[in-house]
Amino acid sequence: MSHVPHELAEEFPEYVEKMHTLKMNDRHFAHMAEEYHKVNREVHRMETRVEPVTDQVEEEARRKRMQLKDRIAEYLAAH
Repeated sequence: MSHVPHELAEEFPEYVEKMHTLKMNDRHFAHMAEEYHKVNREVHRMETRVEPVTDQVEEEARRKRMQLKDRIAEYLAAH
């Protein structure tokens, strides 16, 4: 378990500029990035026990973050 937030810029350093451009010009991508950021913060708070939850809730949040990350990776590769 990592206690370091998984920011998109760290996950996709080769796409930092592209992500910035897409956030500014593509509503769909901006929405996905915002959703990822929200879920990522929730996971980080769970992992650091700022917001203690059951293991199942934490696993579901991690799964959702991974699915969003996969969708973002696909989107970045396609655009």
